[in-house]
Amino acid sequence: MTTESLRSACARTDDEIALIANHMRHDIITMLEASGTGHPGGSLSAADILATLYFSGVMGYDPADPENPERDRFVLSKGHIAPGFYAVLAQVGYLTKDELLTLRKLGSRLQGHPDSNMCPGVEVCTGSLGQGLSVSAGIALGFQLDAKATGAAPRRVFALTGDGELQEGQNWEALMFAGNHGLNNLVAVVDNNNLQIDGHVSDINDIQPLADKFKAFKWHVIETDGHSVPDIRAALEEAVAHEEGPVAIIAKTIKGKGVSFMEDQCKWHGNAPDAEQAAAALKEIDAVGERLAAAVKEA
Repeated sequence: MTTESLRSACARTDDEIALIANHMRHDIITMLEASGTGHPGGSLSAADILATLYFSGVMGYDPADPENPERDRFVLSKGHIAPGFYAVLAQVGYLTKDELLTLRKLGSRLQGHPDSNMCPGVEVCTGSLGQGLSVSAGIALGFQLDAKATGAAPRRVFALTGDGELQEGQNWEALMFAGNHGLNNLVAVVDNNNLQIDGHVSDINDIQPLADKFKAFKWHVIETDGHSVPDIRAALEEAVAHEEGPVAIIAKTIKGKGVSFMEDQCKWHGNAPDAEQAAAALKEIDAVGERLAAAVKEA
């Protein structure tokens, strides 16, 4: 299959994607409660972004072959939200629901940060914050050079970063490089939830005005609601249609989205729920899931 056919093969409706994101939130809570450790806040805030990226048809991959050479690439720069990443890989079919419960266990493929040597669908080992955009820019440039040699359209690279992570200086070198090289096959999505491990980003080390900074580095900027599947899809479609350089999608999100007692609470950056907390979280998530499933059935 060509890269373009891989992209269209996995496309779902907005309602279906919203239901996938809900299933992901259920799995995130379940695997974190089983492991007793991990990062729920950012995993939950990025669920809608990840679900839309993988199931909108803008990113090409092969559910039957994670190593398909025609695939686009995804780099999870904020590697600590591995539970969210594993949850979407399970929806793709690279992982089983049973394996999700091995998160952070000895001998598991599901390490606390994604390991490309162990886990299918993981392109790059990430976890040391600030490196993902540099890696993504290098891959995107490589794809452009390959496309010039073959005459084919370059494969795309999508990177997901956090707003707190953008306090790292290496990101800005990568942004400068990507802008100066006109990497129009590179899309960076910022999970802009304004929380990091010790408080609000705006209080700890404010990165705003973020859109103006990306623009100054020759990036096209799209701002969107990171919990609206139609808005995220529209932003991604606009991003891949842009031909004059790299694109940054700044997605406004809420850390811990979908679990009321976790939302916008920095203590849930890296603390797993206990059995009682997990049960309460799942009750909320599953109630939403029932409504979403009904909407999909009626469509």
